[in-house]
Amino acid sequence: MTTHGATVPAARPAPAALLLAHGAAGTVRANFGPLIPALSRTVPAFGPDFPGSGGTPRASGPLRLDDLADQLVAAAGDAETFAILGYSMGCAVAVRAAIRHPHRVTALILTAGTPRIDADTRARMDEWQRLADRDPTAMGRFIISVMFSESFLGTLTDQRLEILLDLIVFTTPEGTTEQIDLVRRIDVEGDLPNITAPTLVIGTKHDQLIAPASMRTYADGIPGARWTELDSGHAVVLEAPEQWLSLVEAFLAETASAAIVSRG
Repeated sequence: MTTHGATVPAARPAPAALLLAHGAAGTVRANFGPLIPALSRTVPAFGPDFPGSGGTPRASGPLRLDDLADQLVAAAGDAETFAILGYSMGCAVAVRAAIRHPHRVTALILTAGTPRIDADTRARMDEWQRLADRDPTAMGRFIISVMFSESFLGTLTDQRLEILLDLIVFTTPEGTTEQIDLVRRIDVEGDLPNITAPTLVIGTKHDQLIAPASMRTYADGIPGARWTELDSGHAVVLEAPEQWLSLVEAFLAETASAAIVSRG
């Protein structure tokens, strides 16, 4: 793991909750499940499943990033302040939430996301969307090829690969095509200089879906943001859950401590 960046920006009130923003074709449970019990030891950690995922009805038209950001914030309920942990597509949702509700967002942690996909990632998204509409099994094999690092795949037996394939095929959310379409349209680069919340950006060094250099754009564009990397592919919750949890907990503890000091 490597780190780079400035110190945490000026302190804000300690968060009353941690909101979780999941990725395209994911759910809160699928993308964060193993982390939620530990993260909830300090403040409640939760988030909504976006349209077409989990029990949330599929959207009747194209998804809008601001709508997802507002759904995320609405999930906070009575919590006046909150931190946001975004994963993949959820990073852009988190950024828009911080722009639209700057006085409520106390910290951002952005993992394995990009503010705007590059040409190579767009091609992979196009293939994902094409297969999702036509051949679920081929789509599952494609997802395995881009979501995991080669080293992780090398640890799996043929039987475990088949189990993983079946799991992907049978749990793919019905709103996958709309969510992938949203990823193809996302562009929040112009928002980054206006983010005032302390921010940690976590890249995945062996990502075969989104290039780490593209992820780094978040850290380069957000004032005072920190950059760190995990030895993982895109599916960080399966490849490096303990390391991810450690980074998230440490950053949240630091920002909360800074808030306590500032009140004193």
